[in-house]
Amino acid sequence: MADNEGVLFVPYADTVDLLSAREALQIAEDVYRMQGEGSVMASTPPSFKLDVGEPFHNHWHVKCALLKETPITGVRLYNYFDDGDRNTVGQLECGRYIILADPNTGTNKAIVEEHWTYAIRSAAATTLPLKWLGPKNPKVVGLVGVGTMATNALRCLVELYDGIEEIRCTSRRPETREAFAAKWSEKLGISVVPKDSIEEAVRDADIGIGGTTSDEIMCREAWLKPGATYVSFPRREFEPEGWARLDKVVVDSWEMNMLMKHFRHSADAGIFTRDNLHGEIHELVRGKVPGRESDTERNLIHTTGLVAHDIAMCHYVYEKALEKGIGIRLPFTGTGNPGPID
Repeated sequence: MADNEGVLFVPYADTVDLLSAREALQIAEDVYRMQGEGSVMASTPPSFKLDVGEPFHNHWHVKCALLKETPITGVRLYNYFDDGDRNTVGQLECGRYIILADPNTGTNKAIVEEHWTYAIRSAAATTLPLKWLGPKNPKVVGLVGVGTMATNALRCLVELYDGIEEIRCTSRRPETREAFAAKWSEKLGISVVPKDSIEEAVRDADIGIGGTTSDEIMCREAWLKPGATYVSFPRREFEPEGWARLDKVVVDSWEMNMLMKHFRHSADAGIFTRDNLHGEIHELVRGKVPGRESDTERNLIHTTGLVAHDIAMCHYVYEKALEKGIGIRLPFTGTGNPGPID
């Protein structure tokens, strides 16, 4: 940032064209590597929350991290509404902003509205480990859910694999899965088939994707055929008792997952402990633990999300916005002490 230049605001509408699924996958891999090399510093505690019940039903979360290698510091501000009927998580109605600052000077550089960067980050960081734990040539993919997470997971899958022949999808409402199937069949030139149940979508698929926001158990271990890999987003969607029966299970961060009540309950109850874990994803990326070692392995990838990924995505978007002259430059605040000039 030049002297006497204000913070750059990059609104959501501009971010969509500044970050592709392919770029997000590469950034996700880079951040996992940085995580393993110790160049990511997260806040302590990792998340600050204000959860307010009736009559407001509002939730505010703040997270921050430093990426030493880049270098960039980011603070995420996030809020959503949930009264049991209306839930704005993952919707444009919620608030999502990341403030980027230069750690060498403390100078604020940008405010990025992160609806898109968060959505594609969630998919990229969770599907990326398929490079190491997924089947070699998957033909059939089963999608549980047809919303934002499943849609972006699909965008990432077609970047990772060329030979997918069938995509099965399911959702609570027939009209949503049928519309999804029609849209993506035409878009991808691949057969997308709506299914009435989760079991029909996942059983005997090469890759299963859990793309819902539900806290209910969605997928059973018995439905995974030999050689299948299931990708689980940050909910209790894969039956807890089935984790330890799979060949390899990886997570993005054991520490961060232990902050989630369902995950912590499984660990504390001995259902799935650290000893059962094959490794963290950064260990796969850096070759510290082996990837798939046989065609019959059944594997599980589970993430809760790392704010370092979000900061890296937003920093990438910020730099591209600068290059292309995109965004809104806020007024320069000035220097020195605040207040009226006496």
